[in-house]
Amino acid sequence: MAETMKRWEMDEIGRQFLELRDVPVPQPARGEVLVKVKAVSLNYRDKMVMENGRGLPLSFPFTPGSDMAGSVVAVGQDVDRFDVGDAVISTFTPDWKDGTRSGNARTPSYKTLGGYYPGVLAQYIALPADWFVAAPASLDAAQASTLPCAGLTAWFALTCRGCVKPGDIVLVEGTGGVALFGLQIAKLHGANVIVSGSAGKLARAQALGADHVIDRHNDDLVEAVLKITGDYGADHVLEMVGGSHLGRAVELAAVGGHIYQIGALEGFEISSPLMPILLKDLTVHGIGTGHRLALEKLVRAVDQAKIKPVIDQRYQLEDLPAALDRLDQGPFGKIVIEMP
Repeated sequence: MAETMKRWEMDEIGRQFLELRDVPVPQPARGEVLVKVKAVSLNYRDKMVMENGRGLPLSFPFTPGSDMAGSVVAVGQDVDRFDVGDAVISTFTPDWKDGTRSGNARTPSYKTLGGYYPGVLAQYIALPADWFVAAPASLDAAQASTLPCAGLTAWFALTCRGCVKPGDIVLVEGTGGVALFGLQIAKLHGANVIVSGSAGKLARAQALGADHVIDRHNDDLVEAVLKITGDYGADHVLEMVGGSHLGRAVELAAVGGHIYQIGALEGFEISSPLMPILLKDLTVHGIGTGHRLALEKLVRAVDQAKIKPVIDQRYQLEDLPAALDRLDQGPFGKIVIEMP
């Protein structure tokens, strides 16, 4: 094994401060594993952390990125969770193993990789063994790297919070990573899926299984959903926009429906009319990914159902700036960095 490796680092907040540096390969401490990173998938959240820090307590030099797939190349003392050669993926919120996430009413926990903890945009990482789960056997590393945040967010919302079932109507907003996982997971559970997105991407959404599509630029979202469903509405809404757009989700939701507030493209202050929430007995879930147990269940579902994550483009490690530019453009699916 080489003594040095490539790792993206920044000494202050801002994409212009990203540098690909040569640094020593870390060594696994007690309870840790050394993982050769094969692929890292990018989230819009990663881009926000690089650009504005998102108010997180970043330690510099800071390495961004949270979602990776790779293989164990060395284990520290007292590690019995993995062996050398095991394929693994990271957990986005490594301290959250099951149940309710940690924190309290004043300070909810947001201890994630590539934020509170160092990130994974490096050729090797040494982290606690408990921070990884076994990778799905049916996916390559690039595909597997898309599960820890995007895949888990959709899975946790629909199966752990909303308990989607056959015949339910699911509205998926957009065609990014979480949205397309939501489409595939909803179809896996026998739901009818409506996808709202840009006209040029809707045919691909239908090819993935969408039952109905809505052109978000030319159609009124609420009226389109109510027309498609005969005024019934949507039982589940993957809400990716935030801001006042939550009010649109409330208007089109079915009686007893579930809204999963996931995105914040229009800001972190949300608004909605109150009466539909009261009269339709709606539940609004705040979804901040999910716990390790849910990720392990997602991995099993991926292998059993042969779910194939959608990758928009793959880039090499040195091409991170171009990958971020593509993320700005609104990809169809995930952007992945592959390691040499």
